[in-house]
Amino acid sequence: MSRKRGDISKEEIAKQFLLPERQSKIDTLLRQDGQAYCICRSSDSSRFMIACDACEEWYHGDCIGISEKEAKLIKQYFCIRCIEEDPTLKTKWKTKKDDSATAATNTEDRKSKKRRDRNENKTDKKLKRCGDCMGCYKTEDCGRCDICTKKYKHGTGRQKERCKQRICINYGGGRRKRRDSSSDREIPFNAHLMTDYPRQCYGPVCTNSARYGSKYCSDNCGLKLATNRILQVLPQRIQEWALTPCVAEDKNIKALDQVRKQKIEVSHILQELDKRHKELDAIVERAKSVTVPDNFEYDQEEESEMSMYCITCGHEIHSKTAIKHMEKCFNKYESQASFGSVFKTRIEGNNMFCDFFNSSNNTYCKRLRVLCPEHCKDPKVGDDEVCGCPLVTNVFNPTGDFCRAPKKSCVKHFVWEKLRRAEIDLERVRQWLKMDELLEKERNIRSTMANRAGVLALMLHSTYNHEVMEQLTKASQQQDKSGVDKESVIRR
Repeated sequence: MSRKRGDISKEEIAKQFLLPERQSKIDTLLRQDGQAYCICRSSDSSRFMIACDACEEWYHGDCIGISEKEAKLIKQYFCIRCIEEDPTLKTKWKTKKDDSATAATNTEDRKSKKRRDRNENKTDKKLKRCGDCMGCYKTEDCGRCDICTKKYKHGTGRQKERCKQRICINYGGGRRKRRDSSSDREIPFNAHLMTDYPRQCYGPVCTNSARYGSKYCSDNCGLKLATNRILQVLPQRIQEWALTPCVAEDKNIKALDQVRKQKIEVSHILQELDKRHKELDAIVERAKSVTVPDNFEYDQEEESEMSMYCITCGHEIHSKTAIKHMEKCFNKYESQASFGSVFKTRIEGNNMFCDFFNSSNNTYCKRLRVLCPEHCKDPKVGDDEVCGCPLVTNVFNPTGDFCRAPKKSCVKHFVWEKLRRAEIDLERVRQWLKMDELLEKERNIRSTMANRAGVLALMLHSTYNHEVMEQLTKASQQQDKSGVDKESVIRR
């Protein structure tokens, strides 16, 4: 470490050389105020001084023959006393120097060399050659690449590009590439086909030379070769595929059988629901043919003055009118919501959805028709109509008779027809959704089976089965024998 003291204080000098590895020397400098330094043992600190990295003693530069410029090039300095005690210690320089007097001249030489290199790079910018690859050594055009063919076709004056064989590999792309590592260079996939000598075309019965960077002289030769290979390999692969048992194919066949059984079950359930719907229509028609007699007395059960709260609006209502109030309240709030789709329902048979077209939103209503209070209003009930609800005993056993009370005043079977139709329609919706899932599953299985034995899969199928090959050879031998026998019979 070197320093020059003048009018500045010790603290300012310490800040200039504030480095972790020099901290001990700075502390020593601050402690040794008024002490003797150097081999001259004087306390003069106004001149240039340098410290020993071993004993941390300070020396005047003119006393030991080291100038301030030379000290900037020293990495580690050791004094004569420390070198005598330990001969392994040597002063280390930041750059190699044979003579300390030539330090300034070497720096000037380096600067001038950099200027010359810069000027050479500017003059050689148009060449873009490394001088090490094959493209730099070639002096004549190949005459086969695209650039050469264009040059011969249009003339030398119109084409200024260089032949591909004469382009430098390192500077050929127009931009300077890194030369420090060869692993970073991108090698094209057809580099082995970029040769300067002619090659035979791989096409069948073709005597032309191949194009630069290709195996074929034209695209037609490549297509012909691919067709011949497919016709040669594919029939044998088809025979192997037909004779080799496939586990995945067996699993798909079993899955298809299971899907078909489930579809049959769903279709039976839908038929049963249609049957129940027709039976319900017959019961309603039978009730409509009966009228309420004039002397009919409706037995109403005595009900106490009880009240309850509506589950929809929350108002307090009487228990006698609770069912009718809740039905009206639900229809009121339900009509304020919208359940629509841009697609119209396409179901065979009775359509259970409302499908009312809303012109403002361009959608079709997807509520159940029997439960849609917005578009399907309930018909008015006449005074002569009877309830018509089928009567049962022990909850599940039908009696064959029906309720003959007036429909308006029958609280026990309020809107029974609407609820039963909604129950049937909801079950039909579930079954149709299940049918859609089964159809999608069947379509996926069939597409998997169709793609398994495609041309690409058969061409890539290269498993050699010895048993299958033995069967094929035996079959071919039998065909040959049968052909020979037929010829012998014809000759006789």
